[in-house]
Amino acid sequence: MTPTPEWFKSSYSSNGGACVEVAANILGTILVGTPRTPSGPHSPSAPRVSNAFVQGVKSRAFRGA
Repeated sequence: MTPTPEWFKSSYSSNGGACVEVAANILGTILVGTPRTPSGPHSPSAPRVSNAFVQGVKSRAFRGA
């Protein structure tokens, strides 16, 4: 039986509805989705990939030109 994702959003998110939510309770996978479509689609990734992405965002590695 697959566990049901337990979604949460950052405490930095305002309640404007344009946020991204994360579920990290699925063994070996982190899901990323949006509250506007809670039934999907979701982007799954390994925890190490998600951690690298978060570190890239924090270091501003993804700034546009």
